Amino acid sequence: MASLAPLSSWTAIGVTRALAAVRRVQPPANSFLAGPRRRNVATLVSQPLRFRSKSPGTSLSARCFSALSPEMKSTIDKVVQSHKVVLFMKGTKDFPQCGFSNTVVQILKSLNVPFETLNILENDMLRQGMKEYSSWPTFPQLYIDGEFFGGCDITIEAYKNGQLQEQIEKAMCS
Repeated sequence: MASLAPLSSWTAIGVTRALAAVRRVQPPANSFLAGPRRRNVATLVSQPLRFRSKSPGTSLSARCFSALSPEMKSTIDKVVQSHKVVLFMKGTKDFPQCGFSNTVVQILKSLNVPFETLNILENDMLRQGMKEYSSWPTFPQLYIDGEFFGGCDITIEAYKNGQLQEQIEKAMCS
């Protein structure tokens, strides 16, 4: 019975073959990875990807697309302006799906504040649009009297020092 090579040499041979195969594979000629300006991960992150247009001299940048369309902005404006206190959160008032969202809901409930909630998990465009609308990357996002108040950490701090209750009372009286 012939002895087999140790497993470690099998692995080394396999890796060598895999690397050789990768070196032989070239990107298709019409790929954005091909051509004189080959792109790697660093250039893909640091430079916007340009899409070629059929019209000469025009191109689109991948960074020019926004989740906050004029229609989305108008809808968010209406929601934020039509309620004194609005919380954009993960989940609902009755079933928060995130600890941070739950914390803000419990704070608002402890203040006996009437508030509306919108579940950002139900609509990806709303979730992305809200990040641009408020210039705030995380959720929950609390709006009081039409103005962005803050996220969970800011709400907790304002609750502890009494500023949240002041702001809400002021909004309810206006």
